[in-house]
Amino acid sequence: MPWKGEKNPYKIWLSEIILQQTRVEQGLAYYNKFIATYPTIIDLAKAKDEVVFKLWEGLGYYSRCRNLLHTAREITEKYNGVFPTNHSDILKLKGIGNYTAAAIASFAYNQPYAVLDGNVYRVLSRVFAIDLAIDSKQGKDYFTKLSQELIDTKQPALYNQAVMDLGATVCKPQQPLCDECPLQKECKAYHNNTITKYPFKEKKLIVKTRWFYYLLIEHKNKILIKQRTEKDIWQNLNEFYLVETQEQQATDKTVIKKWLKGFLNYNNKFKIIETSKEQQQKLTHRTIKGQFIRITLTENIEVETHYWINKKDISNYSFPRFINAYLETTTND
Repeated sequence: MPWKGEKNPYKIWLSEIILQQTRVEQGLAYYNKFIATYPTIIDLAKAKDEVVFKLWEGLGYYSRCRNLLHTAREITEKYNGVFPTNHSDILKLKGIGNYTAAAIASFAYNQPYAVLDGNVYRVLSRVFAIDLAIDSKQGKDYFTKLSQELIDTKQPALYNQAVMDLGATVCKPQQPLCDECPLQKECKAYHNNTITKYPFKEKKLIVKTRWFYYLLIEHKNKILIKQRTEKDIWQNLNEFYLVETQEQQATDKTVIKKWLKGFLNYNNKFKIIETSKEQQQKLTHRTIKGQFIRITLTENIEVETHYWINKKDISNYSFPRFINAYLETTTND
């Protein structure tokens, strides 16, 4: 990977942010695009929000992109475009937690701060057979203290990379390669035959289902969109007119007419061009389900929160993957 052995704090930071909640195979392409488009943190700071969000499109967890822009601009303004070298200053930057701060401090400046990501949690919990939930305060405090005690203070970058790689390639979540592990003799979980027990969490993930019905409202080769500004999923991305419901809804003409009249105060004629099949996207804490209904209006309408764009320009705007997946299946002519 291009970030292995990297000493440039900007590139290390960028790779770590991109790889949060993202597979390496997917993140690599985005990392290369960002470095090619914005070679320095000053270049990124000067970029327009919409352009950066378009480049990020498809990665998900868009708060990462917002924090990326915020921090790039803060470093440019406060530190003249030079990444801070002090660990406590790095930790104060938006979107940077303990793990990312330790990665930047150790990899860029060879400072003795231990990284603690999912791979490291797994290695330590198995080697020491730690019966503490990694998502509990007690567990987090214990693992943080232990990882810091274990770090090689003379070669912190090499040590951090080694433990992370061990977790990623040998001490894997499923079917770990114990016969190839250099820590097999010391691993308590291996000797107790409890490898699959570690690590564990105390909290169960509750997934909520939300129903999104998007009305693609068209009139004279234009289509109505808005930017999501609420502190919710997909903040700062664009979308079509949304009707969100708690349960699945019918999408016949009577229902659409009711929505147009009730939500948009539109009482004139309209034509349904297309109604998509049910779409679905699974996020970490929720599942999004719904449909897309293309509608042409006979009369123009003005919606305070929305604005009209030319349909041919739609590719210039960033949308969440849920919407892009639909757009890729239709010519939208």
